[in-house]
Amino acid sequence: MFLANQKISLRNNELEVLYKKYALSKPKPFVKWVGGKRQLLKQFKELDLYPPAGFDPKKNTYFEPFVGGGAVFFDLLPQKAVLSDMNAELIIAYNVIENDLDKLIKKLKEHKRKNNKKYFLKIRSQNLNRLTDVSIAARFIYLNRTCFNGLYGVNLRGGFNTPYGKYKNPLIVDENNLRKIAKVLQGIDVLNQDYKETVKGAKKGDFVYFDPPYAPLSPTSSFTSYTKDGFGEQQQIELRDTFYKLHKRGCYVMLSNSNSDFINKIYGELRKKDKQIKITKLGANRMINSNASKRGKIKEVLVVNY
Repeated sequence: MFLANQKISLRNNELEVLYKKYALSKPKPFVKWVGGKRQLLKQFKELDLYPPAGFDPKKNTYFEPFVGGGAVFFDLLPQKAVLSDMNAELIIAYNVIENDLDKLIKKLKEHKRKNNKKYFLKIRSQNLNRLTDVSIAARFIYLNRTCFNGLYGVNLRGGFNTPYGKYKNPLIVDENNLRKIAKVLQGIDVLNQDYKETVKGAKKGDFVYFDPPYAPLSPTSSFTSYTKDGFGEQQQIELRDTFYKLHKRGCYVMLSNSNSDFINKIYGELRKKDKQIKITKLGANRMINSNASKRGKIKEVLVVNY
Protein backbone atom coordinates (compact mmCIF):
# COMPACT_ATOMS: atom_id res chain seq x y z
CA MET A 1 0.00 0.00 0.00
CA PHE A 2 2.86 2.36 0.86
CA LEU A 3 4.50 1.75 -2.55
CA ALA A 4 1.21 2.37 -4.33
CA ASN A 5 0.71 5.67 -2.49
CA GLN A 6 4.32 6.61 -3.23
CA LYS A 7 3.79 5.92 -6.95
CA ILE A 8 0.63 8.05 -6.97
CA SER A 9 2.50 10.86 -5.20
CA LEU A 10 5.37 10.67 -7.71
CA ARG A 11 2.88 10.67 -10.58
CA ASN A 12 1.15 13.76 -9.19
CA ASN A 13 4.51 15.51 -8.82
CA GLU A 14 5.42 14.63 -12.41
CA LEU A 15 2.10 16.00 -13.64
CA GLU A 16 2.68 19.21 -11.67
CA VAL A 17 6.11 19.66 -13.30
CA LEU A 18 4.67 18.98 -16.76
CA TYR A 19 1.82 21.44 -16.13
CA LYS A 20 4.29 24.16 -15.11
CA LYS A 21 6.50 23.54 -18.16
CA TYR A 22 3.46 23.63 -20.44
CA ALA A 23 2.18 26.83 -18.83
CA LEU A 24 5.60 28.48 -19.20
CA SER A 25 5.69 27.71 -22.93
CA LYS A 26 2.48 29.68 -23.53
CA PRO A 27 2.13 33.45 -23.74
CA LYS A 28 0.97 35.18 -20.59
CA PRO A 29 -0.98 38.43 -20.18
CA PHE A 30 1.07 41.50 -21.12
CA VAL A 31 -0.76 43.65 -18.56
CA LYS A 32 -1.73 43.23 -14.93
CA TRP A 33 -5.52 43.35 -14.78
CA VAL A 34 -8.02 43.54 -11.95
CA GLY A 35 -9.67 40.13 -11.68
CA GLY A 36 -7.12 38.47 -13.99
CA LYS A 37 -7.75 34.73 -14.24
CA ARG A 38 -4.24 33.34 -14.59
CA GLN A 39 -4.06 32.18 -10.96
CA LEU A 40 -7.51 30.53 -11.14
CA LEU A 41 -7.03 28.46 -14.30
CA LYS A 42 -5.58 25.54 -12.36
CA GLN A 43 -8.66 25.51 -10.08
CA PHE A 44 -10.95 25.62 -13.11
CA LYS A 45 -9.23 22.54 -14.53
CA GLU A 46 -9.01 20.59 -11.27
CA LEU A 47 -12.77 21.03 -10.79
CA ASP A 48 -13.37 19.96 -14.40
CA LEU A 49 -15.08 23.29 -15.12
CA TYR A 50 -12.80 24.33 -17.98
CA PRO A 51 -12.43 23.87 -20.85
CA PRO A 52 -15.84 22.43 -21.80
CA ALA A 53 -15.35 18.79 -22.82
CA GLY A 54 -17.37 19.22 -26.01
CA PHE A 55 -15.57 22.35 -27.25
CA ASP A 56 -13.18 21.74 -30.15
CA PRO A 57 -10.61 24.61 -30.27
CA LYS A 58 -9.58 23.56 -33.79
CA LYS A 59 -13.12 23.66 -35.20
CA ASN A 60 -15.31 25.98 -33.12
CA THR A 61 -14.88 29.63 -32.15
CA TYR A 62 -13.95 31.04 -28.74
CA PHE A 63 -15.53 34.36 -27.70
CA GLU A 64 -14.25 36.53 -24.85
CA PRO A 65 -16.09 39.87 -24.70
CA PHE A 66 -14.36 41.25 -21.55
CA VAL A 67 -10.89 40.08 -22.56
CA GLY A 68 -8.82 42.22 -20.16
CA GLY A 69 -5.42 40.56 -19.78
CA GLY A 70 -6.56 37.55 -21.82
CA ALA A 71 -5.36 34.81 -19.44
CA VAL A 72 -8.03 32.31 -20.52
CA PHE A 73 -7.44 32.97 -24.23
CA PHE A 74 -3.68 32.52 -23.83
CA ASP A 75 -4.26 29.25 -21.99
CA LEU A 76 -6.82 27.86 -24.44
CA LEU A 77 -5.08 29.06 -27.64
CA PRO A 78 -8.02 28.36 -29.98
CA GLN A 79 -7.50 28.60 -33.74
CA LYS A 80 -10.57 30.84 -34.11
CA ALA A 81 -11.46 33.53 -31.58
CA VAL A 82 -13.25 36.85 -31.20
CA LEU A 83 -11.90 38.99 -28.35
CA SER A 84 -13.26 42.36 -27.31
CA ASP A 85 -13.25 44.94 -24.55
CA MET A 86 -14.74 48.37 -23.98
CA ASN A 87 -11.33 49.72 -22.96
CA ALA A 88 -10.13 51.34 -26.19
CA GLU A 89 -6.48 51.68 -25.09
CA LEU A 90 -6.30 47.98 -24.21
CA ILE A 91 -7.61 46.99 -27.65
CA ILE A 92 -5.17 49.35 -29.37
CA ALA A 93 -2.38 47.64 -27.40
CA TYR A 94 -3.48 44.18 -28.58
CA ASN A 95 -3.62 45.32 -32.20
CA VAL A 96 -0.24 47.07 -32.05
CA ILE A 97 1.35 43.93 -30.58
CA GLU A 98 -0.07 41.95 -33.50
CA ASN A 99 0.75 44.43 -36.27
CA ASP A 100 3.56 46.78 -35.19
CA LEU A 101 5.55 44.96 -32.52
CA ASP A 102 9.09 46.15 -33.29
CA LYS A 103 8.11 49.83 -33.00
CA LEU A 104 6.26 49.05 -29.75
CA ILE A 105 9.30 47.30 -28.24
CA LYS A 106 11.52 50.25 -29.21
CA LYS A 107 9.13 52.68 -27.48
CA LEU A 108 8.86 50.50 -24.37
CA LYS A 109 12.67 50.39 -24.11
CA GLU A 110 12.65 54.19 -24.16
CA HIS A 111 10.09 54.23 -21.32
CA LYS A 112 12.19 51.75 -19.35
CA ARG A 113 15.32 53.87 -19.77
CA LYS A 114 13.60 57.05 -18.59
CA ASN A 115 11.35 55.57 -15.89
CA ASN A 116 10.97 57.52 -12.65
CA LYS A 117 8.07 59.21 -10.87
CA LYS A 118 8.41 62.52 -12.72
CA TYR A 119 8.53 60.75 -16.09
CA PHE A 120 5.55 58.57 -15.14
CA LEU A 121 3.42 61.64 -14.34
CA LYS A 122 4.48 63.26 -17.62
CA ILE A 123 3.44 60.18 -19.63
CA ARG A 124 0.23 59.82 -17.62
CA SER A 125 -0.80 63.40 -18.47
CA GLN A 126 -0.34 62.98 -22.24
CA ASN A 127 -3.25 63.81 -24.54
CA LEU A 128 -4.11 60.55 -26.32
CA ASN A 129 -5.58 62.43 -29.29
CA ARG A 130 -2.06 63.59 -30.17
CA LEU A 131 -0.44 60.14 -29.99
CA THR A 132 0.02 57.42 -32.59
CA ASP A 133 -1.38 53.95 -31.88
CA VAL A 134 2.14 52.71 -31.12
CA SER A 135 2.64 55.49 -28.56
CA ILE A 136 -0.80 54.83 -27.02
CA ALA A 137 -0.01 51.11 -26.68
CA ALA A 138 3.45 51.75 -25.21
CA ARG A 139 2.02 54.32 -22.78
CA PHE A 140 -0.71 51.90 -21.73
CA ILE A 141 1.72 49.03 -21.04
CA TYR A 142 4.26 51.33 -19.34
CA LEU A 143 1.67 52.88 -17.00
CA ASN A 144 0.20 49.46 -16.20
CA ARG A 145 3.62 48.05 -15.32
CA THR A 146 4.70 50.99 -13.17
CA CYS A 147 1.50 52.26 -11.53
CA PHE A 148 0.59 51.47 -7.93
CA ASN A 149 -0.24 47.78 -7.52
CA GLY A 150 -0.82 47.42 -11.27
CA LEU A 151 -4.29 48.77 -10.56
CA TYR A 152 -5.58 50.17 -13.85
CA GLY A 153 -8.38 52.65 -13.25
CA VAL A 154 -9.97 55.65 -14.94
CA ASN A 155 -11.93 58.64 -13.67
CA LEU A 156 -15.34 59.80 -14.94
CA ARG A 157 -13.65 61.66 -17.81
CA GLY A 158 -11.91 58.46 -18.88
CA GLY A 159 -8.45 59.60 -17.72
CA PHE A 160 -5.95 57.19 -16.16
CA ASN A 161 -5.79 58.13 -12.47
CA THR A 162 -3.60 55.57 -10.66
CA PRO A 163 -0.46 56.90 -8.88
CA TYR A 164 3.14 55.82 -9.41
CA GLY A 165 4.17 52.52 -7.83
CA LYS A 166 7.40 52.06 -5.89
CA TYR A 167 8.96 49.16 -7.82
CA LYS A 168 12.71 48.59 -7.85
CA ASN A 169 12.81 46.94 -11.27
CA PRO A 170 9.41 46.77 -13.00
CA LEU A 171 9.17 44.49 -16.03
CA ILE A 172 8.37 47.10 -18.67
CA VAL A 173 9.74 45.26 -21.72
CA ASP A 174 8.96 41.53 -21.78
CA GLU A 175 10.09 41.08 -25.37
CA ASN A 176 9.98 37.28 -25.48
CA ASN A 177 6.39 37.19 -24.20
CA LEU A 178 5.27 39.98 -26.54
CA ARG A 179 6.62 38.02 -29.51
CA LYS A 180 4.69 34.91 -28.38
CA ILE A 181 1.54 37.02 -28.11
CA ALA A 182 2.04 38.57 -31.57
CA LYS A 183 2.26 35.08 -33.04
CA VAL A 184 -0.94 33.72 -31.45
CA LEU A 185 -2.93 36.87 -32.29
CA GLN A 186 -2.46 36.37 -36.04
CA GLY A 187 -5.89 35.90 -37.59
CA ILE A 188 -7.72 36.61 -34.31
CA ASP A 189 -10.34 39.39 -34.17
CA VAL A 190 -9.64 41.86 -31.33
CA LEU A 191 -12.35 44.51 -31.18
CA ASN A 192 -13.33 47.58 -29.16
CA GLN A 193 -17.06 46.99 -28.74
CA ASP A 194 -19.90 46.00 -26.41
CA TYR A 195 -20.22 42.36 -25.32
CA LYS A 196 -23.67 42.00 -26.92
CA GLU A 197 -22.25 42.90 -30.31
CA THR A 198 -19.32 40.52 -29.81
CA VAL A 199 -21.41 37.41 -29.15
CA LYS A 200 -23.97 37.98 -31.93
CA GLY A 201 -22.15 35.49 -34.14
CA ALA A 202 -21.74 32.75 -31.50
CA LYS A 203 -23.15 29.43 -32.76
CA LYS A 204 -23.91 25.99 -31.34
CA GLY A 205 -20.68 24.38 -30.13
CA ASP A 206 -18.84 27.69 -29.67
CA PHE A 207 -17.41 28.64 -26.26
CA VAL A 208 -18.18 32.02 -24.67
CA TYR A 209 -16.40 33.25 -21.53
CA PHE A 210 -17.68 36.32 -19.69
CA ASP A 211 -15.40 38.01 -17.15
CA PRO A 212 -17.22 41.33 -16.60
CA PRO A 213 -16.48 44.06 -14.06
CA TYR A 214 -17.48 42.38 -10.78
CA ALA A 215 -20.52 43.35 -8.76
CA PRO A 216 -19.46 44.91 -5.42
CA LEU A 217 -19.48 42.50 -2.47
CA SER A 218 -21.35 45.05 -0.36
CA PRO A 219 -23.00 48.48 -0.80
CA THR A 220 -19.87 50.12 0.63
CA SER A 221 -17.44 48.28 -1.65
CA SER A 222 -15.91 50.33 -4.40
CA PHE A 223 -13.34 50.12 -7.15
CA THR A 224 -12.64 52.69 -9.82
CA SER A 225 -13.88 51.23 -13.06
CA TYR A 226 -11.52 50.24 -15.87
CA THR A 227 -13.85 52.10 -18.27
CA LYS A 228 -15.55 55.44 -17.62
CA ASP A 229 -19.02 53.94 -18.16
CA GLY A 230 -18.97 51.45 -15.26
CA PHE A 231 -21.11 48.30 -15.00
CA GLY A 232 -24.07 48.42 -12.62
CA GLU A 233 -26.85 46.06 -11.51
CA GLN A 234 -28.97 46.58 -14.62
CA GLN A 235 -25.99 45.70 -16.82
CA GLN A 236 -25.36 42.57 -14.72
CA ILE A 237 -28.98 41.47 -15.23
CA GLU A 238 -28.74 42.08 -18.99
CA LEU A 239 -25.54 40.02 -19.05
CA ARG A 240 -27.30 37.21 -17.16
CA ASP A 241 -30.04 37.25 -19.80
CA THR A 242 -27.44 37.12 -22.59
CA PHE A 243 -25.80 34.14 -20.84
CA TYR A 244 -29.13 32.30 -20.96
CA LYS A 245 -29.81 33.18 -24.61
CA LEU A 246 -26.41 31.74 -25.56
CA HIS A 247 -27.18 28.64 -23.47
CA LYS A 248 -30.43 28.12 -25.39
CA ARG A 249 -28.51 28.64 -28.64
CA GLY A 250 -26.30 25.65 -27.82
CA CYS A 251 -23.12 27.52 -26.89
CA TYR A 252 -20.86 26.51 -24.02
CA VAL A 253 -20.96 29.46 -21.61
CA MET A 254 -18.75 30.25 -18.61
CA LEU A 255 -18.97 33.37 -16.44
CA SER A 256 -16.95 34.73 -13.51
CA ASN A 257 -18.20 37.23 -10.95
CA SER A 258 -18.02 38.17 -7.28
CA ASN A 259 -19.62 35.99 -4.61
CA SER A 260 -22.08 38.78 -3.78
CA ASP A 261 -25.68 38.30 -2.65
CA PHE A 262 -26.84 40.02 -5.83
CA ILE A 263 -24.89 37.77 -8.21
CA ASN A 264 -25.93 34.62 -6.33
CA LYS A 265 -29.55 35.80 -6.52
CA ILE A 266 -29.70 36.51 -10.25
CA TYR A 267 -27.84 33.35 -11.29
CA GLY A 268 -29.71 31.34 -8.65
CA GLU A 269 -32.90 32.37 -10.45
CA LEU A 270 -31.40 31.01 -13.66
CA ARG A 271 -30.51 27.71 -12.00
CA LYS A 272 -34.09 27.30 -10.70
CA LYS A 273 -35.28 27.67 -14.28
CA ASP A 274 -32.67 25.32 -15.78
CA LYS A 275 -30.68 22.72 -13.80
CA GLN A 276 -27.95 22.65 -16.47
CA ILE A 277 -26.76 25.94 -15.00
CA LYS A 278 -24.15 25.26 -12.29
CA ILE A 279 -22.72 27.76 -9.78
CA THR A 280 -19.37 26.99 -8.14
CA LYS A 281 -17.60 29.07 -5.48
CA LEU A 282 -13.83 29.50 -5.79
CA GLY A 283 -11.13 31.11 -3.66
CA ALA A 284 -9.10 33.84 -5.37
CA ASN A 285 -6.26 36.07 -4.23
CA ARG A 286 -7.11 39.68 -4.94
CA MET A 287 -4.64 42.56 -4.73
CA ILE A 288 -6.88 45.57 -5.38
CA ASN A 289 -7.05 46.92 -1.81
CA SER A 290 -4.63 49.80 -1.23
CA ASN A 291 -4.18 48.51 2.33
CA ALA A 292 -1.86 45.48 2.06
CA SER A 293 -3.22 43.98 5.30
CA LYS A 294 -6.70 43.76 3.73
CA ARG A 295 -5.61 41.89 0.62
CA GLY A 296 -5.95 38.12 0.43
CA LYS A 297 -8.29 35.29 -0.47
CA ILE A 298 -11.87 36.09 -1.34
CA LYS A 299 -14.62 33.95 -2.79
CA GLU A 300 -15.88 34.38 -6.30
CA VAL A 301 -18.35 32.42 -8.39
CA LEU A 302 -17.98 30.56 -11.66
CA VAL A 303 -21.22 29.91 -13.56
CA VAL A 304 -21.30 27.31 -16.36
CA ASN A 305 -24.02 25.67 -18.46
CA TYR A 306 -22.28 22.33 -19.05
